[in-house]
Amino acid sequence: MQTKKIALYLIVVFVLYTIITSPERSADLVQVGFEGIASAAEGVGEFMSELVR
Repeated sequence: MQTKKIALYLIVVFVLYTIITSPERSADLVQVGFEGIASAAEGVGEFMSELVR
């Protein structure tokens, strides 16, 4: 359990460090992530629509 907490804290620190040192790059990565999620949701929607037909 302690290892999970330490790993989580390290990830949070790394993310905060990345955001602080290069906010433009961080914004680009977030945008790419949201575009990927939107594309995946669109694909699932199309798949479900085809199943209903």
